[in-house]
Amino acid sequence: MIPSKDRRIRVLVVDDSSFMRMAIRRILDQDPDIEVIGTAVNGAEGVRKAMELKPDLVTMDVEMPVMDGITALKQIMAKEPTRVIMVSTLTNEGAKATFDALEAGAVDYIPKNITDSTQAQSIFREEILRKVKGAVRSAGIRRAAALPGRQVSVVRKVTEARIPNARVSYVAIGASTGGPVALQEVLSRIPVNFPYGIIVAIHMPKAFTGPYAERLNAKCSITIKEAAEGDILKPGTALIAPGGMHTMLNRRPGGIIVHPVPIGEYPKYTYVPSIDLMMTSLADACGGSALGVILTGMGNDGFKGMQHLKSKGGVSLVQDEESSTIYGMPRACAEGGVADVILPLSQIGFEIAKIAERAYK
Repeated sequence: MIPSKDRRIRVLVVDDSSFMRMAIRRILDQDPDIEVIGTAVNGAEGVRKAMELKPDLVTMDVEMPVMDGITALKQIMAKEPTRVIMVSTLTNEGAKATFDALEAGAVDYIPKNITDSTQAQSIFREEILRKVKGAVRSAGIRRAAALPGRQVSVVRKVTEARIPNARVSYVAIGASTGGPVALQEVLSRIPVNFPYGIIVAIHMPKAFTGPYAERLNAKCSITIKEAAEGDILKPGTALIAPGGMHTMLNRRPGGIIVHPVPIGEYPKYTYVPSIDLMMTSLADACGGSALGVILTGMGNDGFKGMQHLKSKGGVSLVQDEESSTIYGMPRACAEGGVADVILPLSQIGFEIAKIAERAYK
């Protein structure tokens, strides 16, 4: 249920650190649209208070005594499904736990990055406010994600090709909120013999993209790795743009290569890594012979990149509203007139795979 515009967003804060509880509460209470209705010091207390207080959203720490955050999340989703945002440490272990939580039904996550740095504190404040408001205003509560292998019997494969007949030599995918689970669903449908290179930009911190690429590589048929300077876009491989910086694509004699750049060189791009910059540079590098895909996400990153790709002769596909965790990025493309095809998440991977079928005919 989405709170009415005249009612404040009711939030429960669950964290075993008194410093973090106070920091999060202070940030949220200062916003006139948000009200912290309670706090809890461990997962067990968090579950109990979630049942009693019925908040609009819960911020949940991952590592806690008595009951950890993922166990608490699973109990909340089983008993009283509620929007949950995980508060995760910027470590490999924190990344892996975060992805487990997203698959279990968490709507989003916030990197735990409060330090003495004024800039870090400002970034954390802006991110938690943006994500709390975005998650609560979204269409619905995410259920635990089914493993791709279990979906084959219930997902109807697209029988008619929908992507317009156009030259496609590369695929560029952008995602944000809800993206980790959505991207796994899409890439798990791509066959090992897919004839074109794939580049992915998903809004993640630096510490998360490496573990995420490893996770996807273990679950998908194609090869998936975190992109590095000089990597070439090649068939059967998906490269994940590294977090904490932007990624550009350049044409070189050996093919189209990855060139990560510091965010300070492109200050106008708010989201990191920027989907707009990635798609725009790929469109220029390949002369528009690409398919652009925009999955669930907050904001409008990807819209300008798709515009540029379309102007070069490329084609585009976006996720539909019903299957999106947050219908911000796909909506911007759909309403902006740059979406050739709009499909539910369960059909997007199959539709991309059809490009391979056409290539081999």
